Amino acid sequence: MNRVEQIRESLREVYDPELGVNIVDLGLVYDIQADDERVYIQMTLTTPGCPMHDTIVGGVLWVLKEQLGVDSPQVDLVWEPRWSPAQMSEAAKEQLGYF
Repeated sequence: MNRVEQIRESLREVYDPELGVNIVDLGLVYDIQADDERVYIQMTLTTPGCPMHDTIVGGVLWVLKEQLGVDSPQVDLVWEPRWSPAQMSEAAKEQLGYF
């Protein structure tokens, strides 16, 4: 498993507390870039002004720092492209009854 895949799998431990689904299956993680010294995550939330903003971003930072040993990860929260339920994995859609 390469570094980006390892990070993506670890980010499955971060859940949107309101939906109870991990951020990877929700389709909130747009980009992961990693090299030996740096990790960059581009992600969004389900809605701008999401009240769980700090909790979710804090969870991402915790996974990167504490579980993967990344010293100074960069998490870039973006609003374009806008998230939609179409970005969810089939597992997330099934879990949420979205069909």
